[in-house]
Amino acid sequence: MATLDIFGNNAFSMITLLEAMSEQEYQPSFLRNRGIFTPRRVRSETVAIESKEGVLSLIKTSERGAPPVAGGAGKRKIRDFRTVRIAKSDRITASEISGIRAFGSETELAQVQTEVADRLNGPSGLMRDVELTWENMMLGAVQGIVVDADGEIIENYFSAFGVTQPAEIDFDLDNADPASGAVRKKCNQVIRTMQKAAKGAWVPGRTMVEAIVGDNFWDDLTAHPEVRQTYLNTQQAAELRNDVGMAYEEFTYGGIRWVNYRGTDDGSKVAIGTDKAHFYPVNAPGAFLMAFSPGEFFDTINLPGQDVYPMIIPDEKRNAFVDVELYSYPLPIATRPAMLLRAKRT
Repeated sequence: MATLDIFGNNAFSMITLLEAMSEQEYQPSFLRNRGIFTPRRVRSETVAIESKEGVLSLIKTSERGAPPVAGGAGKRKIRDFRTVRIAKSDRITASEISGIRAFGSETELAQVQTEVADRLNGPSGLMRDVELTWENMMLGAVQGIVVDADGEIIENYFSAFGVTQPAEIDFDLDNADPASGAVRKKCNQVIRTMQKAAKGAWVPGRTMVEAIVGDNFWDDLTAHPEVRQTYLNTQQAAELRNDVGMAYEEFTYGGIRWVNYRGTDDGSKVAIGTDKAHFYPVNAPGAFLMAFSPGEFFDTINLPGQDVYPMIIPDEKRNAFVDVELYSYPLPIATRPAMLLRAKRT
């Protein structure tokens, strides 16, 4: 049988495990893969965000030779945000690897490595839970409020930046008259509000608005006569006739990219309200950051933070098991919370 001494092999050091983790393709997640969060790998547990409140004003005319009107430099503010700790472990007991090696076998290490990799990256591995946690935190960030697994608030960016959360917009999807243009008018309202709140984060011709919406909101939006009538004479009309439907798809209308967000199947663990929509900017420089702090270990302190830190912890007292552990120290940050709007179906 394989002995737990094998875990003393350099193949199970943190650095080697980290390299192996980096080679894996992790479970897909919409917001994580969307690319709107700019990574910031910091060397401390805190992230400082500096903001300068520029004020636009009209300039009164003056006589030639008179001194120009003095302009204010604007108020600078620095706010500190603290990354959080995500940690989970799985245990491999001696009995679980007892049949791996026959005497003289050269495949023991490879088989144990496969078992460890499965505990980290397998269908029920630790990485899937870490990714799900990242997705949940990012989902909160695009709404301006990051929450923990139990719903407790980790960071409220409206409060942190002294911004009043914009009121929920009624999208009036029960107005079935396509001639009224009710849906497009609401889209215009969203885009104008976000542009005004961008404070330098809006790049004309590049920045756009994206909305993740719940199932009922999506169904009423895609079935709305105004939306369908717009698409009937376009190449995208085929999407409206698609036999497999448009569930969990995306399309663009009114200058907004609409996405039917699919969360966890229970509809609650990672999800948005079925009658709700949440709007956020895409390609808006600096609007969203994803900070990663270094691990809490001697060989990682003061180094740029990594996404994850995998470790193997042997049972030193009884040599009866090893714990496979995975750590992450992230914080998604929304630097322009006034741009984050929300809507209800009707």
